[in-house]
Amino acid sequence: MKAYLNNYRMSPRKVRLVGDAVKGKNVAQADVMLSFMPKKAARIIRTLIRSAVSNAINNDGKQAENLIVKSLEVNQGVTLKRFRARARGSASPINKRTSNISVILAEKAASKKIKAEATKEVKAPAEKKVATKKVAKKTATKKTTKKVESKENNSKTN
Repeated sequence: MKAYLNNYRMSPRKVRLVGDAVKGKNVAQADVMLSFMPKKAARIIRTLIRSAVSNAINNDGKQAENLIVKSLEVNQGVTLKRFRARARGSASPINKRTSNISVILAEKAASKKIKAEATKEVKAPAEKKVATKKVAKKTATKKTTKKVESKENNSKTN
């Protein structure tokens, strides 16, 4: 359920614009979005997602309707360094950047289970924090009463 493309000859910054729009979407929705997107990288990412879907169907026996784009990472690849001739025999550098793109697909049911577990973990610590706040308030009130009593004793002795 993975597909990779290394050293795609486009800047990662340009490819990320397309990749971020597709993350978390259903495979069918992502395919429709990419087919109408006016960016050059959309065509490449669309074929990469199709490759990941075919890997899921052939290798893992999954159904295409249940798949979502779990993650789509665009990292920097090899930079081709070139030079442009300038005035008086000097040169200025030109960096031709490349991208490494990786797509990971997941099933819808598996993603729902992960979200449910994450919400359970978030709720449990919140209850503990409330209990510790109550204890802290009780100790603070005790300290203030002791200070008041000690001030009264000091005023009587003077």
